[in-house]
Formats: sequence, structure tokens, C-alpha cells
Amino acid sequence: MSMSNSDYGARFLPKDSIADISRDFQIGRKVRIAGRVMSRRDMGKSTFSDIKDEGGRIQTYAKKDILGEDAYKAFKALGLGDIIGLEGELFVSKTGEKTVKIEKYERLSKIVRTLPEKWHGLKDIETRYRRRYVDLIVNDDVRETFRKRSRIISEIRKFLDGKGFMEVETPMMQPLAGGARAKPFVTHHHALDTDLYLRVAPELYLKRLLVGGFEKVYEINRNFRNEGISVRHNPEFTMMELYQAYADYEDMMAITEELTHHLVMMLFGKEEIPYGDKILNFRRPWKRISFYGALEAATGMDFRKADVRDAAKKLHVEVSEDMEDIDVLNEIFGEKVEKDLWDPTFVIDYPTVMTPLAKAKAEDPDLVYRFELFIAKMEVANAFSELNDPAIQRKRLEEQKELIGEHKEVDEDFLMALEYAMPPAGGLGIGIDRLVMLITNQQSIRDVILFPQLKPKKKAELVNEMETAGEEPAT
Repeated sequence: MSMSNSDYGARFLPKDSIADISRDFQIGRKVRIAGRVMSRRDMGKSTFSDIKDEGGRIQTYAKKDILGEDAYKAFKALGLGDIIGLEGELFVSKTGEKTVKIEKYERLSKIVRTLPEKWHGLKDIETRYRRRYVDLIVNDDVRETFRKRSRIISEIRKFLDGKGFMEVETPMMQPLAGGARAKPFVTHHHALDTDLYLRVAPELYLKRLLVGGFEKVYEINRNFRNEGISVRHNPEFTMMELYQAYADYEDMMAITEELTHHLVMMLFGKEEIPYGDKILNFRRPWKRISFYGALEAATGMDFRKADVRDAAKKLHVEVSEDMEDIDVLNEIFGEKVEKDLWDPTFVIDYPTVMTPLAKAKAEDPDLVYRFELFIAKMEVANAFSELNDPAIQRKRLEEQKELIGEHKEVDEDFLMALEYAMPPAGGLGIGIDRLVMLITNQQSIRDVILFPQLKPKKKAELVNEMETAGEEPAT
């Protein structure tokens, strides 16, 4: 029998994928596929339909004489969006289109809503993010972006594994939210009766592993920062952090350049790729500029001597009274320098006060061995020559408690770990979401995160949103 009585079928394992069928199309070949009905064209006693699976789309041909009257009638009653499994034979239609002649089929799942006709044309783009599952059904380019994201992350692992790095896992719930200057999310562990923090960075735990004797470690991790949401920020985001014993920030620059260049060449086969209305050039070596030098070139001011608040006022950079001086300096840098950093550029030699976990330059202790990588006006990576002197590290953290997180506590266990001797090391963090944005030509971080955080909506608002999208319950 070619049709099940149930609207929701059982196990049906396809033997073929539509992508493979299309690549190696052989007339007369028997196939077994499953997918979603995306279109249907009835022609009396026969019907042409388009079926789509994860990797492709193909035309199918159903004929009353082959299926039988009842099964064919049921086939014509399928809704657009229903999921079916079918078996049939490949042939080429009179119009030259690759087609599967259906010999038997069964409905595996019935759609009870109507797929939107013009998903791309939605005025409220958040509807696409809020119901990503529909976005993925109707927009092939969205699915392709997330395939590329998966491939990029897989290739990063392959690249680092090939260089002798070991992938590790560190705690996502931590007693202190250290490793970055950020506002943490707080949770409570009832059994221990203690507050814990979702990690803002894995840095301090990865450094503990260097103390323990591992020399090359990395983690592709989820970080959480209880801060703003924008086209470049999501409170839950993905980072790749690595640490290499006996290396420094020059080595981190080299590995960052090599890895990113490798990813671009893997996906595009060329060094110049589009981003918005610009072309980004990843040809090596990449440009290097100093933090203070770039500021002076852009503003004419020597910020090693200037009062940053007076400078902000003169430069018409808006800052609030409660901002720390280093935040004011960062704001000025963002408005006056970052806006021109399109092609990959390493900004080096940051002020020591901004980077308490990095090693100071021997020839100029007010600066540290640190770089940030900017591409298309976005910070994509951050790296140091890691500070491994426990006495200096303690002094820095004690003097700059406001830089280590909302809790304002020094991580005593981390300092104890340093006292067991951590080798000199280079550390690197790369923002995976932003890197994927650049490589896949997406202008918002929400377009590369499957389920981005959004402001909650009331039920009435959600119903209105569905009606705007053309999503109505099927009658």
C-alpha cells in the first residue's frame, strides 16, 4: 500500500540524499528519499511536486495509474510543507528536468500551519530569528550560512589538532567570573548553597592547565556576558581560546593570520572576499599599528599625556560620568580609529592599565605585549604574551579590581596556581560568531547564531507577528 492512514508516520530511513541523486543522476535508478513538499502542480491524472531535504530539491512525478486511485487522491491532498517518504525511479521530464517517478510514498508528518510566501520581505526581521525553524525551511541561503559555520568550526579544530593542540573543556559555572572585564550572569547552586557565575571567559582555567604541564590547549566554548545586545553582541556567544607554552604574542599573531587566511582560502579559493559593499583583502602579511600611534594619527593628540575626558570633549565623543578612564579611551579609539580598520589589522602595544593579565613590555612597562585583530571595523581576536609572575599578577589585580568583573574579587586559587610556576606563554581568543559573520558576509551576529537572544514578546504580539508572516493555522 502506498499511503498510510496516519498523518504522522513512523520510521522511514532514506537510502539516498537529493544532493547525491542530483550529482550522480542515472535514468532508471531506484531511489528512496524523504523530504518536505514545497510545491505541487496538478495535471488531472498526474501531479508534479518539488521535494526538499537538507541538501537539495528535486521534482517528483505522481501518477494515478501507478499509485492507484485512493493513494493518488491522498497525494493530491498533501499540504505544502508536509513531510513524506517515497520510493521511485529516476527519469528526465519532457522539459529536461531531473525527476523521481513515485512508485509508493507515505506521509511522515502533517503541517498544520501555512508556510509564509514572502519570508524575506518581512518588515520585522526579528520574526525570522524568533522562528528560525521556519526561516530554515524557506530560505536556502540561511541554511547554507549555518552549514558554513559548522564547516568553519570543524576546520578550526582540524587546523589546531594538526599543530599539536589538545582540545579541553573547562567549567561553565565558576565561583568567580574571571578572565575578562564583563558583567556576569549569576546563578545559585542549591546543594552547595552558593552563588556561581556563568563564565565570561575560560582564560584562568586554561592557564591552570599550562601550570599542570599541558603545553598546547584550546577550547571552543560558550561564554556569557550580561551586557547589551546589538548587531555585534549577543549575551551568549562562542569563543575559541588557545594557550601555547613557551610562545608569545608574536606567535599568536602568526597563528591567527595563518588560521584565518586558511579558512578564507578553504571557502573561497581566493584572498579577496566581499563583505557588504566592500572587498576585504586577507593577503599576508597583515598590517600592524600601535594603539597610541593610531590614536595620535587619527586625532593629532598624544594620549599618553592627554587627559582622556578633556580629549573626548574636544573630539565630540560622548561619554558618561560613570565611565572609567580606560572606557573613555576605548570609546575614543572606537570612534576615531576602528571606523577605518577594514582589511585585517593588528593593533598592538596596549596600555598596561587596560590589560592586567598580560606581560608588560620590557622596554616600556606602561605597555603590554598584546594585540587585537580588527576586520571590517570589528574586533575579531585578542591575544597576549601572558603574565606569569605571581607577585606582579597579584599587584595588578589588587590595584585594578574593577577590571576583573562585577564581583570585585581576586581569584586566589589562580594566583596560587601561578606560584607553582606557569611557563611563559601566548594566549589567543577569537570570536567565532564575528569570524563567521565576516567569512559568510553577514551584517548581524544574529544571522550566524541559530537562536539569538531576543526581547520576550507577549502572546498577543506573537500572534500578530505570525499573521504578519502569513503563518495561519491550516483549516
